[in-house]
Amino acid sequence: MLWELLLLALGLAALFLGARWLVDGAVEVSSLLGISPLVIGLTVVAFGTSAPELAVGVMAGLRGSPEIALGNVLGSNIFNVLFVLGVCALISPLKVEQQLVRLDVPIMVGTSLLSLILALDGRLNRFDGILMLLCFALYLLFTVRESKREEPLEEYDREFGVSAKGAIRLIRCVLKVLAGLGLLYLGSDWLVEGASSLARRLGVSEAIVGLTVVACGTSLPEVATSVLASLKGERNIAVGNVVGSNIFNLLVVLSGSALASGTMVVEGDLLRFDFPVMLAVAFSCMPVFFTGLSISRWEGFLFLGYYGLYLAYLYSRSSSPSLERALEQASISFILPLTVITLSILVVKELRERR
Repeated sequence: MLWELLLLALGLAALFLGARWLVDGAVEVSSLLGISPLVIGLTVVAFGTSAPELAVGVMAGLRGSPEIALGNVLGSNIFNVLFVLGVCALISPLKVEQQLVRLDVPIMVGTSLLSLILALDGRLNRFDGILMLLCFALYLLFTVRESKREEPLEEYDREFGVSAKGAIRLIRCVLKVLAGLGLLYLGSDWLVEGASSLARRLGVSEAIVGLTVVACGTSLPEVATSVLASLKGERNIAVGNVVGSNIFNLLVVLSGSALASGTMVVEGDLLRFDFPVMLAVAFSCMPVFFTGLSISRWEGFLFLGYYGLYLAYLYSRSSSPSLERALEQASISFILPLTVITLSILVVKELRERR
């Protein structure tokens, strides 16, 4: 047990440091090449914060551990919305740009639905991976084109802009990027090995470990970026980072895992419960973000409560079938209808106020 935990800790540390070096080096190189801070924030930084998920997903696919790869993506997307945004909203109510409600959140919902549809046959193959990568290429081209029409956002400029005086030499930036990639490789290898061994030792499925330990661990860059942005009062970055990372996780990380493994078998529990939960969480962002174009503290508290309930269900799934059935019944009979009614009332109220 100690060895598995040590591998997990070393893997997470290497992933976190590698992602940091990768982002720093890539941002500096991009700035030296004259790329706008907004484009850097939407592309390079979004990639950097999701680099641990990508590294772990590809490594899990190559090692023949599709449950870890799938659990990593699904768990990370659920964690990002419910936990990361929940914590950030408790720190300070979050501001939501209209572009997110109008464009990016619907894309996040659409990509979540696409991944579920592709997985309905019980597997994700290389064709599915190529299709998702093509969708990401279209999304990236559209995002960059739209960003060129707008003035660079001041928040992105402060957060990601690099002045010419502060820019280090190009060769040093490239070395930092390469070192970051190397640490990502080592960290993902250690993390996947530790997670697989831990699952075997505890007698639980690799999917459970992927949905919890691996997903939370690889989402540390999103936690750090969003929480720091909230503390600095840069509330747009906190929300945009989560939405962008979730889209990246589905279209790039999941597709990379499918391409690496050839064919990923989707186990029944993931298809029956975790995929729909991820879709529901993504969809819930639309009414929450729409009402007041913000995420209030009580909504953040609600997100955290739902994440706690999700963790309780995962625990019951691996240890107590009776508790699992009770939680399912409570969710279907009470929690889900109450949530739908509450969000519907808030949306109707918002629409009336905008008239």
